[in-house]
Amino acid sequence: MRALILDPDQRSADVRDVPKPKPSSGDVLIKVEYVALNPVDSLYVAEPLATSRRVLGSDFAGHVVEIGSDAASNGGLKSGDRVAGFVQGASSVNERPGAFAEHVISPWDLLWKVPDDMGLDGAATVSLCALTAAQALFYRMGLPPPWDESKSRSTLSTLEPQYFLVYGASTSVGLFAAQLLQQMEAKLDTRIILIGVASKKQWEMLKAPPYSYDHLLDYRDPDWLASADALTSGKGLGYAYDCISEGETVAKIDSIMQPTGRLMVVRSIQGGAWTVPKEFKVEPSYGAVWEGLGEEVQYKGMNLPANPRARAFAVEFYRWLSSRRTVQPSRVRLMPGGLDKIAADGFGLLGSGTMDDRVKRDEEWMKPISAEKLVYQLSWTG
Repeated sequence: MRALILDPDQRSADVRDVPKPKPSSGDVLIKVEYVALNPVDSLYVAEPLATSRRVLGSDFAGHVVEIGSDAASNGGLKSGDRVAGFVQGASSVNERPGAFAEHVISPWDLLWKVPDDMGLDGAATVSLCALTAAQALFYRMGLPPPWDESKSRSTLSTLEPQYFLVYGASTSVGLFAAQLLQQMEAKLDTRIILIGVASKKQWEMLKAPPYSYDHLLDYRDPDWLASADALTSGKGLGYAYDCISEGETVAKIDSIMQPTGRLMVVRSIQGGAWTVPKEFKVEPSYGAVWEGLGEEVQYKGMNLPANPRARAFAVEFYRWLSSRRTVQPSRVRLMPGGLDKIAADGFGLLGSGTMDDRVKRDEEWMKPISAEKLVYQLSWTG
């Protein structure tokens, strides 16, 4: 099969022919139709973790073509089913191959069935970023997940209205966070007042369902922080999710948190992308989405042991996604060229780390990314 392969010595990637992966008893083999790009995919070409040639890529959607014996008995999957998921291609100590290939293997219980009314191109944008948001809100912050009836009436439902700020509201993670918060609020007695910080050009989208922000602030406005604090009448934020976590963003948000508040970030302090204040009002929390895969993870200089609890949460979340149309996918920018153009075009647009580290070119499909995901169709014929 054809796959996009990392060359760690050259810090580059190219398309090569490699053997098709073989599913073990608990795995499913998927014919990949679409892949969505995440910044981590390009980061680990520029700064390789792998020391050998590995298949790159995380997010995928496609059709089931082969089912392991355990998956056949436990997963309820059958050949031809439309599924989506994510893997950790070339960015961990485990040797499982990545998603940027004609076929990929995945454990059956870390896949979700794509609803009939959702395209596979959109489904490819969901798995990694939606789980990232769900982990932040429900697994790490401890808010009650909308799929768990036993937690639908938590202590949160007895409190006053809660102010929740999302910085980077139009990022993929931010978009999923807002949807999940709205679904959570629908099960609670407590009002969640959602404040988004994003570019003005995305406000119309963010005001509308399924995001339904109560207040929106322009990240370019030098007074956005004071405006956010004023919305809380100076009481401070109970919850915040910094979906950018670069430069001064974490320190600024921390400055208007309640002392008992919860602040999540998308980049670890060890990565050095954001400025550490002299003293935190609230200690920011961070966790790698890769923990949901249930395998040992090497990421950002950290070795994380296999985490059965995080994996169980991911299984529960994907089961919920399979049960109904629960989230709206990210807006798709379908990139031309298929597998052969991911490295040249897609990785250039993503850069290798921060928002500023991105190429600028004149082609329409190479315009700056804004509230959308780069998606490639592997069967692209031009």
